[in-house]
Amino acid sequence: MQSFTETGRQEPEKFDATQRLQNFDEIYRFFSSRMVRKQSERCVQCGDPFCATIGCPLQNYIPQWLEAIADRDLERAFRLSNESSPFPEILGRICPQGHLCEGACTLDDGYGAITIGAIEATITDLAFAAGMQLPFPGVRHNTRVAIVGSGPAGISCAHFLLRAGIGVTMYESAEHAGGLLTYGIPGFKLDKQIVTRRFDLLQEAGLELHLGRRIGDQISYAQLIDDYAAVFVGIGATQGRRAGIAGEDLPEVMLAMDYLIEKQKQLFGKPADPHFTMQGKRVVVIGGGDTAMDCLRTALRDGAEEVTCLYRRDEANMPGSHKEVQNAVEEGAIFDFNVSPREIRREKNGKRCIEVEQTRLTEKDADGRQRVEIIPDTAHCISADMVILALGFDVTPVAELAELGVKCNRWDQMEIDPASGLTSHPKVYAGGDCFRGADLVVTAAADGRRAALAMMRRFLG
Repeated sequence: MQSFTETGRQEPEKFDATQRLQNFDEIYRFFSSRMVRKQSERCVQCGDPFCATIGCPLQNYIPQWLEAIADRDLERAFRLSNESSPFPEILGRICPQGHLCEGACTLDDGYGAITIGAIEATITDLAFAAGMQLPFPGVRHNTRVAIVGSGPAGISCAHFLLRAGIGVTMYESAEHAGGLLTYGIPGFKLDKQIVTRRFDLLQEAGLELHLGRRIGDQISYAQLIDDYAAVFVGIGATQGRRAGIAGEDLPEVMLAMDYLIEKQKQLFGKPADPHFTMQGKRVVVIGGGDTAMDCLRTALRDGAEEVTCLYRRDEANMPGSHKEVQNAVEEGAIFDFNVSPREIRREKNGKRCIEVEQTRLTEKDADGRQRVEIIPDTAHCISADMVILALGFDVTPVAELAELGVKCNRWDQMEIDPASGLTSHPKVYAGGDCFRGADLVVTAAADGRRAALAMMRRFLG
């Protein structure tokens, strides 16, 4: 270990951008056994590992599995990485490590942080390829829990309950399991077979999975509460935000998640809807987060003639991860910073125009972020055939849960006990974006684990 002075940080190799644009396959080649060992050997093995204690919402055993894989003990590294995390091969691919574990790494200032994400993904990839199995005891208790939603929080809750031998029945309204992991994160970031493999493992462990079952339609929340020892709600935050400007209701304007979901359905075999086809079109994406990057890169693969991102701040203030911005640039996306949309309209010649104004950043507000100020007399038009709004997501309120006594805040986010995930209803737990608002996959995973552990204490003592 501690070979950081001799061995530099190395990122996983990427396919060439022109090759990447031909399909929706993952763009990274993750590490070989030799490379994952060499990169792990760079770890300092800190006495107080900030990567885990500060940087990781799951507080994963990062130094321990780095040491294990550096010692060529793949099985121990595999067990350790899966001990605290419900799907390390997924989080290693999609977590914004630069803002989390790698950003907290001692070596980040000077030598280059350990490539924690790539190593994390590689360990489980190599272990599964070698035929290693995760230890599940099988369902051995009479207690059974219902989980509503098969996204990150729901998967996590199911994983830890099943590890304790508690039966789980999961309800998902879509045709494929995975929620955001399946429909909201494109395949070039996360191969859908990886998500499917996790559900196969959980079903082998005893998960009862019901697809195409929307709670509130075919079955009520009240019935779930009556039929199960507890109910975990992990329905996410899927209501896309609009800009509040004139013309955003035009048919050429769509919400980010509507586009990403439709594209994934097409990749699953659904006939293409011409309305969502970007072939030969000039596409403008409004927003600066990772979802905006996903839309840019999806539209490029969808055959768009030109794809532009409009963002009202500068590049340094973009909420999206730098890695995803760089990937979008490599693939041909154009960025127009410090512009704010004012109106979307059709001109007399039939062309669409996004009227924007230039902005500048001023003093910082209460949360420490610089305010955006419109520069007078800077309005101008940007042409577009299609406009995608990637402005974040809100929680869709569930009237039945409110009637059952589940309290929500003024943003319709469920209120929970921070120690257990329990809502104001004694049998209903919640976690993920329906509690936090739109947030990270890893924080949703932490919420699901917290609720599962609370249920274990409650039902098993």
